[in-house]
Amino acid sequence: MDEKESVTFINVIELPADQVDTFVEQWRERAKLMRDAPGFQDSRLHRAKLPDARFQLVNVAHWDSAEAWEAATANPAFRAAMRGVSDAVTPNPALYDVAVEYHQP
Repeated sequence: MDEKESVTFINVIELPADQVDTFVEQWRERAKLMRDAPGFQDSRLHRAKLPDARFQLVNVAHWDSAEAWEAATANPAFRAAMRGVSDAVTPNPALYDVAVEYHQP
């Protein structure tokens, strides 16, 4: 795999703080579908420390390519699982390339 082809999927998720636990449990089920998809590398769901944060959750995942991510999200089982998401949830998903990278010396 050429690292230049890999992509980062970031989804900042706006939802009421009292719905976070329910959403996280549903997310775990959807994540199992993605984990088995070709091209999946890893995923982490981050939770805001404060209940008044605008974005309560941030999902960061890495994929071998944009095409692999697109194929995974087109999976009928994944699409069916997404239909169960509350109307109070506002996702803001996008694919990203690394623009700048720093590491501890």
